[in-house]
Amino acid sequence: MKKHRIIGLMSGTSLDGLDICLCDFFQTNEKWNYEVISATTQAYPSDIQEKLTIAHTLSGEELFLLHHELGRYFGHSTADFLSKQQTHADIIASHGHTIFHQPEKGFTCQIGSGAEIAAITQIETICDFRTKDLALGGQGAPLVPIGDELLFGNYKFCLNIGGIANISVNDGKRRLAWDICAANMLLNHYAKKMGFNFDKDGELSKQGKVDNNMLEELLALDFHHKKRPKSLGREYVFDHYVGILENTNRTIPDILATLTELIAISIKKDIQEFGDGNMLITGGGAYNKALIEKIKREHSNITIPSNEIVSNKEAIIFAFLGLLRKLEIFNTLSSVTGAKFDSIGACIYAGK
Repeated sequence: MKKHRIIGLMSGTSLDGLDICLCDFFQTNEKWNYEVISATTQAYPSDIQEKLTIAHTLSGEELFLLHHELGRYFGHSTADFLSKQQTHADIIASHGHTIFHQPEKGFTCQIGSGAEIAAITQIETICDFRTKDLALGGQGAPLVPIGDELLFGNYKFCLNIGGIANISVNDGKRRLAWDICAANMLLNHYAKKMGFNFDKDGELSKQGKVDNNMLEELLALDFHHKKRPKSLGREYVFDHYVGILENTNRTIPDILATLTELIAISIKKDIQEFGDGNMLITGGGAYNKALIEKIKREHSNITIPSNEIVSNKEAIIFAFLGLLRKLEIFNTLSSVTGAKFDSIGACIYAGK
């Protein structure tokens, strides 16, 4: 049985840090399986986190400088991780860090130079997973659903609550997926206004009350009424969601309570056509007890897996997408992104 040892690197919009996940992938009876060898989330140094926070405002030259700086950081972090584990990897698959995502204009931008990663680690590095799908008329997102189908197919729904809440579902014919609404990107943004990096266990939101008028305004945003496929970027979130949230005299806990209500209601609304079924929940939002309680109110059949899977599912799947790219197997589903056809996406930088 041949095993492929791959590192997945994931940097999410919530700016929690760099997820590094080392996995073995192998097939039994033509079914793909995985085993997590080791995983960690490395918090960003304050200077890099500050630069990423304002990256969308940088000049072209400054953004490209950050692109290469972040690639070097990814490369050295990965090399240190492998040295501590005293092991190797066949491939590094790096999602990068999203700065711009505007599929309606035909472009997306993930920084963290794959060339720098390959040069530092001397390991073949696969990156830039989204741009080919955009060139084919797709959203370039979400990409995780093919991993949901092939690695987590025993769940009807796979919900990820990261910076953006997104979901995939097998409707009996094919895998469908889309972004639901803003999530930790906004929850963390408002928690920081109270001096916290995030709303631990949802305790801050528990102190607040839902503002129903604000909730209705948020639910009325055009994104919530778009047909699939659809994806969200930071630009839309801060131009539209924040525009509503800032136009209030409500307390931060009230805003957080309203946002968690929005997420739970939006999930229910988006999946009701598919009926009941078991739902896997991962991403940082799975640790938000107040949010999970609201989701359970709307959908009782949920599973929150081990912390290892909760925190690293996207890194696991991007490692898998890198393997599919290396094997020249489709790793992007047009049924999810709306592209002209399924494709093999991502660029490869040789290790030596």
